[in-house]
Amino acid sequence: MTKKRARDLGIPFEGTPGKLNAITDVEGITVGMTTLIKGDQNSKIGEGPIRTGVTVVLPRGKNPEPVFGASATLNGNGEVTGLAWLEESGFIENPIGLTNTHSVGVVRDAIIEWVFKNNVFIPTQYNVYWSMPIVGETWDGRLNDCNGFHVKKADVFSALDQAKSGAVLEGNVGGGTGMVLHHYKGGTCTASRVLPKSQGGYTIGVLAQANYGERRNLTIAGVPVGKEMMENLPQYHSLFGSQDAGSIIVVVATDAPMLPHQLKKLCRRVPMGLARLGSYGANSSGDIFLAFSTANQKGFQRKDIAQLDMISNDELDPIFEATIQAVEEALVNCLCAAETMTGLNNTTVHSMPQEKLIALLKKYNRIP
Repeated sequence: MTKKRARDLGIPFEGTPGKLNAITDVEGITVGMTTLIKGDQNSKIGEGPIRTGVTVVLPRGKNPEPVFGASATLNGNGEVTGLAWLEESGFIENPIGLTNTHSVGVVRDAIIEWVFKNNVFIPTQYNVYWSMPIVGETWDGRLNDCNGFHVKKADVFSALDQAKSGAVLEGNVGGGTGMVLHHYKGGTCTASRVLPKSQGGYTIGVLAQANYGERRNLTIAGVPVGKEMMENLPQYHSLFGSQDAGSIIVVVATDAPMLPHQLKKLCRRVPMGLARLGSYGANSSGDIFLAFSTANQKGFQRKDIAQLDMISNDELDPIFEATIQAVEEALVNCLCAAETMTGLNNTTVHSMPQEKLIALLKKYNRIP
């Protein structure tokens, strides 16, 4: 059976997706990835197996104009660099990077260098280049030799150079290459929603790097599929057992004219989408969320007074609901796209069986 995205299986998601059902439905956004898969389970520690990568999101492509942004945390056993300045300034001024836990530093440094060399920045009022990139992580050490430090500067440059609009790859790709989701193979995923004109006609897109969750809690379209599909659990040959050890980073983008305090409110709705699949924000999980708006292109000024548009707080509810819907669908897209992977110490994480999922949805009368 050819793998399909979640919506193509007939899963009854709410809301209307964009043309691509991806974060790139928000005009101007580009996404790039480098995927690193090398070696088998018998490789030497420090040399592999390599099951990792890097994902970059450029809010305006190579246009250096910053975007209004914000962040929020559900459970903080994770790291995203640059959040202190984001909280203080209210702007995202660089590409966003996603990778594995032990590669945050090299990705951050590479973004700084790439931005400088490609002149994708607005100098300070003293004509100085200054950068504080946002780079998030989830831990892929159950499948990847994360202490081999395999993500290099050239890999980050490649992802940035190749960033494009259009369809976004999902599953075992980019920073999500070695990730696990509800004890199935996880990884990189995306989805979008478009509001009707009566609600502003705005587009909301999400991109996630998903690496969390217990099988028994997995719920899709209200069906307790995890409890009905407890076979083929991963056999972790490491100190890390089968608990909800992991993390998720979610990036939410919109073209609605939202300011930082409103975008923070938007970030706080992401956990509601996670909860629909059975996440409870485990103590060992790093659940950190970013949101930005591509509106107000001239909102960032070094000297002049900016003239801004701002949606009314009273009109935010449809955007909140659309975000929850897109997060839910993106995660199911991840489960549908990811392929079975064997990695470190002969650990195998299986893909979710689409045939059995469809059978269960029919059993519970969720699809005909």
